[in-house]
Amino acid sequence: MALLLLSQMPLAEVVPNEFSFNAGISACEKGGEWKMALYLLSQMPAARVVPDEVSFSAGISACGKGGEWQMALYLLSQMPAAGVVPNVISFNAGISACEKGDEWQMALFLLSQMPGAGVVPNVISFNAGISACEKGGKWQMALYLLSRMPLAGVVPDEISFNAGISACAKGGEWKMALYLLSQMPAARVVPDEVVPDQISFSAGISACEKGGEWQMALFLLSQMPAARVVPNEFSFNAGISACETALYLLSQMPAAGVVPDEISFGAGIKSCGTARIWEMALSLFAPIRGNQLQPAAALYGQAIGATWPETVSFGLFDQAILDQTWPNMFLESGTWIDLHDHSCCSAVLAVSW
Repeated sequence: MALLLLSQMPLAEVVPNEFSFNAGISACEKGGEWKMALYLLSQMPAARVVPDEVSFSAGISACGKGGEWQMALYLLSQMPAAGVVPNVISFNAGISACEKGDEWQMALFLLSQMPGAGVVPNVISFNAGISACEKGGKWQMALYLLSRMPLAGVVPDEISFNAGISACAKGGEWKMALYLLSQMPAARVVPDEVVPDQISFSAGISACEKGGEWQMALFLLSQMPAARVVPNEFSFNAGISACETALYLLSQMPAAGVVPDEISFGAGIKSCGTARIWEMALSLFAPIRGNQLQPAAALYGQAIGATWPETVSFGLFDQAILDQTWPNMFLESGTWIDLHDHSCCSAVLAVSW
């Protein structure tokens, strides 16, 4: 519609100006039409309209979104020749184009050129650079940029930290990923603190999973509700991957001449429960009774917690009662219940039993 209106202006004897062209180029940028954006930009001199910073920046951004990072850099390089001084938006569009094109070295080069051009990098500039390093697998450089932000008078935000954590995850640096996650609340002064979100936790969980730290990964997953962050599919997928690692380790114990005990099975059941794979938790619990072993109260509690609130959890509780798992649960008076050996979920069932 924007291009149609622009094309109709001469017929209506209305002379297009820089605002008209800029609106058309921006419309192309938002619509992913980078070729049309360049065409409009090229037509401005013929219409006796001088392109300005907005014109070039929108064109650069359009090329970046279209995956044409070389063309984006060409436009950026042509701005001085056109008598237009690149501003922070122009540079940011160029850095983002390089980031989308997986050109982390060129992204950092542009970032380094900003001060010399009299342009002060902002949080968007640094975030685009950190993301470029993250995509390029350069976690050290990503952390270097993150550390330089305060020195440049730029306050890191959630995007800055998330890109840094993700870079550490890809580099197998799970400890550094957790350190960054722990530093987020202290990165700003309340009330403008940086709060970890779904992306932050998911990247941290993924870092632990890739580092073989499945227990820490599942701990992070379990801490998300307390941090008022609702786990999404990426959070759970990373947790499930960590759970699969735990189950793999459990399966390898017999081959190593080690007999899994209740602690081994309990850890596996708990990990499945945290990742909300209750069917797998139940499959781990079943062989214990199948081998005529007597599950302890802790193991029953973990199994009930892993399957809660599924119907099967009620069946597990009934079986635990038949196995006299809590022989002293009902006190002599019959009016009080001893819940000391119960898990949270088994205690709830005991009260309502």
